[in-house]
Amino acid sequence: MMNLMNLKPGDLDDWWSGILRKTDRMLEAIGDASPHVSAAGVYDDVRLDWWTSGFWPGQLWLLHELTGSATYHEAAWPWDARIEQAFVRDNNFHHDVGFQFLPTAVVKHRLTGDEDACRRALAAAGFLAGRFNLNGRFLRAWNQDKIGWAIIDSMMNLSLLFWASERSGDPRYRQIACAHADTVLSRFLRPDGSVHHIVAFDPETGAVKAYLGGQGHAPFSSWSRGQAWALYGMANAYRYTGIHPYLHAAQRIAHYFVSCLPEDGVPHWDFRAPDLAAQPRDTSAAAIAASGLLEIARLADPEWGGIYQLAAERLLLALSSERYSALNDLVYQGLLKEGTGHKPAGSNVNVSLIYGDYFYMEAIAKLRGWTNRIF
Repeated sequence: MMNLMNLKPGDLDDWWSGILRKTDRMLEAIGDASPHVSAAGVYDDVRLDWWTSGFWPGQLWLLHELTGSATYHEAAWPWDARIEQAFVRDNNFHHDVGFQFLPTAVVKHRLTGDEDACRRALAAAGFLAGRFNLNGRFLRAWNQDKIGWAIIDSMMNLSLLFWASERSGDPRYRQIACAHADTVLSRFLRPDGSVHHIVAFDPETGAVKAYLGGQGHAPFSSWSRGQAWALYGMANAYRYTGIHPYLHAAQRIAHYFVSCLPEDGVPHWDFRAPDLAAQPRDTSAAAIAASGLLEIARLADPEWGGIYQLAAERLLLALSSERYSALNDLVYQGLLKEGTGHKPAGSNVNVSLIYGDYFYMEAIAKLRGWTNRIF
C-alpha cells in the first residue's frame, strides 16, 4: 500500500510549469511526427492508424484551451484530418478510434465549432458502433482473426459513442455503449474488483470461450493498466448515463487498484506477476488511474469524494518524484519514465509512453481547475 505525503503548496504550479517548458521543447523536436514510445529519450514516429495517434494532439489541444496559445492551436489543428486520411488507405483501425478522435476531432469541434471536425468524429463513432456484436453484446476489439475478442481498454472508447449520441440525438450509440459496459460488468469484472484484459467470445452465440492474459502476466492475473482503463472508463460511463452500477464498479476497481500499490505509489505492470519486487513499474497505469480517480471524486457522494481525490494526488506525487519524472530534463522527450507497454511481448519496457504523458498532464490540469473533458 502506498504511503506518501500530501501535496504541498506550489506543487501543482511547479509541475504545470515543467509540463509547459517540456512540451514546448518537444513540439520543436517532434514537429508533425506521431509519437508513441520514447525508448532512449527520443520519441518515435508511428503510423497514423496506430491507436496512440490522438494523444499528442490531445495534449496540444488541452494546452491551447488552458493557455490560449496560438502555437498549440496551430500545431493541433490538422491532426483529425490527417488521421481521417488514413481511413482511405490500407489501414488497421479498430476499437481505439475513440482514443484517436476524442482528443482530436471531438475536442477541436468543442473548442472551435469546426463542422468538419464534428463530421469526422461522427464518422469514427459510426465505425466504432459497426464493431458491435449483437449476440455477445460487446464491441469487437482488434482485427484479423480476433473476431470474438473484447478487451477492457474499450471502456475508454465508449465516450465517443456517448458523445455521438448526445450530438446526433440518435440513441443507438448510447445503447451500444451501455450494452458493452454491461458486458464488462458481467464478464470482465471479478468479485475482488480486478478485471480481465481479454475475453474471447464465440462470435455466433456470445458464449465465453476463454479468458486471455493479453498484455498481463496470465489469464487470471491483474494487468495494472487494464485496471486503470476499467476504473476510468466505468466512471465515464456513469458520468454520461447516471446508471449507478457503473459508478459502483468504478469504485470497486479503484479500491482494488489502490490496495495493490507498492509503498512508493507507482504500480508494477501486473499486480499478480511472480516475484513482484523484481517486476518493472508502469507509470502510464498510475497516470490513467490518477485521472480516473479524480473523475470518481467528482461523481461520488461528497463524503467519499475526498478519499478518491487524495488517492489521485498521491499517485501524482509519486509520478512527479525524481525517479519517475522527466520534467527537469529538457533534452529527454517524455514527461514520465518507467512506462511498460507490452511486457509479455518484450515490447516497450522502461520507456516513456505518450498516453502516460497525456493522462499525467490531464490529471494535473483537473487538479488545477480544468473542468472540460476530452474522454
